[in-house]
Amino acid sequence: MSAAPTPTAGAADVRRGGLLAAFAVLLLAANLRPPVVGVAPLVDQAREALGVSSGVAGLLTSLPVLCFGLLAPVAPRLARRWGLERLLVAALVVLAIGIALRLVSALAVILVGSVLVGTAIAIGNVSLPTLVKRDFPHRTGAMTGAYSMVLTGGGAVAAAVTVPMQRLTGLDWSGTLGLWGLLTLATLVVWLPRARRRTVPPPPAREGQSLRSALLRDPLAWQVTLFMGLQSLQFYALSAWIPTIFVDAGRTPAEGGLLLSLAGFVGLVFSATAPSFAMRRPSQSVVVVTTSMFYVVGYGGLILAPQSFSVLWMVLLGVAQGSNIALGLLLITLRSPDTEHTAELSAMAQGVGYTLAALGPFALGALHDASGGWTVPLVVMLVLVVPLLVVGWGAGRARHVLS
Repeated sequence: MSAAPTPTAGAADVRRGGLLAAFAVLLLAANLRPPVVGVAPLVDQAREALGVSSGVAGLLTSLPVLCFGLLAPVAPRLARRWGLERLLVAALVVLAIGIALRLVSALAVILVGSVLVGTAIAIGNVSLPTLVKRDFPHRTGAMTGAYSMVLTGGGAVAAAVTVPMQRLTGLDWSGTLGLWGLLTLATLVVWLPRARRRTVPPPPAREGQSLRSALLRDPLAWQVTLFMGLQSLQFYALSAWIPTIFVDAGRTPAEGGLLLSLAGFVGLVFSATAPSFAMRRPSQSVVVVTTSMFYVVGYGGLILAPQSFSVLWMVLLGVAQGSNIALGLLLITLRSPDTEHTAELSAMAQGVGYTLAALGPFALGALHDASGGWTVPLVVMLVLVVPLLVVGWGAGRARHVLS
């Protein structure tokens, strides 16, 4: 007779399975920012190569973010039909196709590729909080911090290495962006075996529809949604144009990319630690308001002295960005009583939120074109911190939606 597995062996298998699940989640998260943020250091090259205005060039960033918003509500329905794992594998395939289409030197094809990139990332954005709520119910803060750190770190790495990577390979702007497809292919290898699983049973369609309708009438759900949207608007607008702002102030494109990456790497630390810190308190309101105030000083510095203390301004903005993206994702899980509510609140918060955020890159570019400088766009971004503080305070209160 063969010996039965010992409890120790069983516990080791559980731990190993948990580590593999965590690795898969983090690897997936690593794909959700570089294909968008990596455009920013190359936006001037894209604008010149395509012969378009700053506003149109901003579409290379804002179109994917608009897809994050418009397509987010579809993700829970598809997850109930296919299962989360199969849906995420399909999203990775779409992401790889979208990145490949951006290699074609035609504006229309590039924009189609940008839409596919945004579609795939929208599914990943909405699904990650649900995965964490389902698979890590007792480590929600730690896992939210971990994958938020990877999200922030992915953007920071993309901003830092895109221009050096271009110099090393000798590729044009679109070819350089295409290199991020290699990461997507590697992630597919990890996720394909997981596609055999179907772990999310489909609830009755009427139940899902009634939950969505109820959330649309819930004030707390809207506070979480608007906080997610306003902090995302800040992130994507700055990610799209910070390198150009510094180039116009006299820096080189490489320096502009490094300054953007500095904010990302600072944000990396705070996105990893903010959720666990916030969860130690019954209410997250004070934490949310405190981190958002860093925007005020950072924007003030960029407006008054963009050259003198540029490193300090980007550090302060990085604290706000890194903390707020992690807190926005954490609030989705904390304000939800179970995984079904998490999935629908995630779809609402990221659907409406990212649709709002998509205005950022385009609007900032258009304001620059209209005003002839960056002072007016930065003042507008500073003013938008006020509603962020208001909805952040409300979303941070210790309650559940629909309670």
